[in-house]
Amino acid sequence: MPLPTTDTVWPPTDPTVQAALADWDAWYSADPDRLEFRYAGRGHREAVGHPTKHRGGVVGRLARWFWGQPTADGEKRDKLHVPLAGDIARTSSELLFSEPPSLIGGNDATQQHLDNLVEGGLHPTLLEAGEVCAALGGAYLRVVWDEDVSDRPWIDVVAADRAAPEFRYGRLVAVTFWTVLDNESTNDRRVFRHLERHEKGRIYHGLYEGSLTALGAARPLQDHPDTAPLAAEVDADGGLDTGALDHLTAAYVPNVRPARAWRHIPTAAYWGQSDYQGIEGIMDALDETYSSWMRDVQNGKGRIVVPQSMLDSLGPGQGATWNEERRIYSGLNMLPRAGDPNPLTVVQFEIRVAEHRDTSRELVEQAVRQAGYSASTFGEHGDGTAVTATEIRARDRRSLSTRGRKALYWNPGVANISAAWLAVLAGFRFRVSGLDVTPPKVEFQDSISEGPVELATTAELLRRADAASTETLVRLIHPDWDDDQVTAETDRILGESGRTVADPLKIGEEGPLTL
Repeated sequence: MPLPTTDTVWPPTDPTVQAALADWDAWYSADPDRLEFRYAGRGHREAVGHPTKHRGGVVGRLARWFWGQPTADGEKRDKLHVPLAGDIARTSSELLFSEPPSLIGGNDATQQHLDNLVEGGLHPTLLEAGEVCAALGGAYLRVVWDEDVSDRPWIDVVAADRAAPEFRYGRLVAVTFWTVLDNESTNDRRVFRHLERHEKGRIYHGLYEGSLTALGAARPLQDHPDTAPLAAEVDADGGLDTGALDHLTAAYVPNVRPARAWRHIPTAAYWGQSDYQGIEGIMDALDETYSSWMRDVQNGKGRIVVPQSMLDSLGPGQGATWNEERRIYSGLNMLPRAGDPNPLTVVQFEIRVAEHRDTSRELVEQAVRQAGYSASTFGEHGDGTAVTATEIRARDRRSLSTRGRKALYWNPGVANISAAWLAVLAGFRFRVSGLDVTPPKVEFQDSISEGPVELATTAELLRRADAASTETLVRLIHPDWDDDQVTAETDRILGESGRTVADPLKIGEEGPLTL
């Protein structure tokens, strides 16, 4: 179906979903101003001048958030934000894509192009998509091309809060992306949006002029400089053929399913769940704890109460100052009176370091655990000593389990968008022949690498058991080598030992134990 022809509410997603995405985006942005707007803007804006509204009802509940407490007029904001949300999203992405996945095609020509895709920028794209997916509950991958930029198409990422998907039995069948364009008009109420709808074999482009909450009326693509180049490529319906007739040039990857917050909302039943779902209150309490800690630091600065006799008068009505570098003062010639203070009184408040540190650590552990990770993944434990890969796997078991669960969603997403990319290459636009456009096999790399000592021990045990060839052992020790390097090293080892690949162990060599 083509793009909208009449004005409609925009974004078209459910208001509950929009509010949750906006909240998660504020936490992910690590911007205190946006956090205050999301929490204070929804409650205190109506409560100004009405203290009773803070005691109950919706406004009262919102006001209980730390970020919902307004800063008093004339005071400096002393709220400190800990960017734990960004750390969670980045960790999720690195667990999945610290090493690029292997794409295995159906023939040599396909494999060569898939290797070029990975080496040409797919890895950082997946790292970006992994972060956005963990933060907003899902991410989209799409095939794009621009002959002025590259002679080949590439894969781009789109955040979940910029897309209106259409699912059928849990499978993506179409999606409309939108971009808010720069407004060159002096009328700030006008909003230009570029809509890009992906269907099998087709992409539709449209330009709309509306408001912040309404799509508005359709405009010719040439009315805005950002969409003007597309005007010559689309047909009368505003669409263009991709050349991939049986492929959707967009793929959706949910973070995890089901999304507990809106699984009963029909239009959002197949959306993914953010890692922040349910831990917003914990992150809010963490910010409050750190802000209280910093307030203790500020209050703990030493203050000195100076007697009048140590002040230097600046003249009548001008006040007085104290020179802390002055060493000699002439006291008053009078008898001391009972109860007179010491010449100098130092005021020093206690800084509750242990209490704040323990509270913060407990909040962080609870937050990352509810998000599906082990606290040790975030460096919360350990004394800095070296540990083996086996020990890391045991310690980070929860994180690795979450990684495996998320990989189940990423595998078909990466495979389908790679197949669509191959189909566009093989289509009439680029006419690359000999490609197998079926979804390639996707293999995720192990994010925890064995150390040299562990690899050497494993190789020695396999050699003693006569359970692996020399070539296999070389590949085990050097997984990053290509076939030529492995063959050359294998020949050198066998040449030095005087054996061939098929030779059994010579007499006198240590072999497998025989009973």
